[in-house]
Amino acid sequence: MNDKNEQKQQGLQIELTPDKAQGEYSNFAIITHSSSEFIVDFARMMPGVQKAQVRSRIILAPEHAKRLLGALQENIARYERSFGQIKLPQPQGERTIAPFNVGKGEA
Repeated sequence: MNDKNEQKQQGLQIELTPDKAQGEYSNFAIITHSSSEFIVDFARMMPGVQKAQVRSRIILAPEHAKRLLGALQENIARYERSFGQIKLPQPQGERTIAPFNVGKGEA
């Protein structure tokens, strides 16, 4: 049996450690790229705070970034078929950097 068939039969095993399983909440992402990689910084913005804290940085090869885009598109389509369309609060074409206005903080 060749290596490709052995890998197919064994499947892919993924280890999720307890600390990673807790996850990190992010409501803001910054994406930059060079000719050889895409960098995605996931951050958390808090109302009334002018500074976002990066919680995780993921570095991807361009091919993997494109695969991630396809996987996200596919999963969003599945989600919307099950739960309805995801509505964005701003008019189309207008971009915001956070899901809320980062103005004056209130208690």
